[in-house]
Amino acid sequence: MSQDLRGVLTALSTPFGQDEAIDVATLRRVVDRSVDAGVDGVVAAGSTGEVGALSSDERLLLIDTVIEHTNGRVPVIAQTGATSTAEAIRLSKAAERSGADVLMLITPFYEPLSVAETVAYIKDVAGAVDLPVMLYNIPAVTGVNLDPATVRSLAEDVPTIRYIKDSSANWEQALQLIHHHRDVIGTFIGWDAYIFSALVEGAAGVMAGTANVVPEEIVTVARRIAEGDLTGAREQWNHVYPVIDALLSVPFIPSVKAGLGLQGIPAGSPRRPTADLNAEDFARLERALSCLKNAAALKDAAALKQTIG
Repeated sequence: MSQDLRGVLTALSTPFGQDEAIDVATLRRVVDRSVDAGVDGVVAAGSTGEVGALSSDERLLLIDTVIEHTNGRVPVIAQTGATSTAEAIRLSKAAERSGADVLMLITPFYEPLSVAETVAYIKDVAGAVDLPVMLYNIPAVTGVNLDPATVRSLAEDVPTIRYIKDSSANWEQALQLIHHHRDVIGTFIGWDAYIFSALVEGAAGVMAGTANVVPEEIVTVARRIAEGDLTGAREQWNHVYPVIDALLSVPFIPSVKAGLGLQGIPAGSPRRPTADLNAEDFARLERALSCLKNAAALKDAAALKQTIG
């Protein structure tokens, strides 16, 4: 299968102002942070972007803003899944008109569906648009797992289904998708702790919420793996993993927003009732980012010393 979408995709955080409205100006800064760091695509209205707390109109504003500001620099993946088939089709058609490159479909998460109901939903929505479609498998939220056999059947039956984001946290399932089904679908791993392993195993890419906070570092890991420099990639991964671990070990949406703030982009608080990080978790994240910055500074100093002899 010809792969058009590969590499590191940032699942964008959605910045809010004090009134909890989308902060469009800061959203543009969040986009630029990832694009300037060399990511291969950005994702609007995903789980990291608090999609469950957004109205349909807000989702379309978010998607339109990301498409407009990205301006073709990297592909934009618009997450247009919804709790009803009709709404998912409406959002998908609107994102297609706005210029999205790929649509990502989470399955309805209000009432867990059977596999048969999920397959029918996916086929109906994917069949209503002409854009490539990425399935979004996150069974902890939706209550249904898209197993590799079902994924393959969908990709064979619906030509526009080209990719899957697998956030099942099931490594055996991820390996099956990567190794046994790459001829029909490109697998993006959505569990950030698996970034290094997934890329080494040959996944099409990774979709990482943590890339809001450390995009350049994750891109460096991916590039070194692609170049065959596994030693350099592992060295970089060893530096960045403590930050990723700190982000994943606490509530994820507030940790990403706290991380953005620590990196100079205040993204506001999550929408209530989700709360900001507590002081202890914030301090842990702050220490992890400080260690990463110190390691980079020491490396830069060593390189400079070697250059000047």
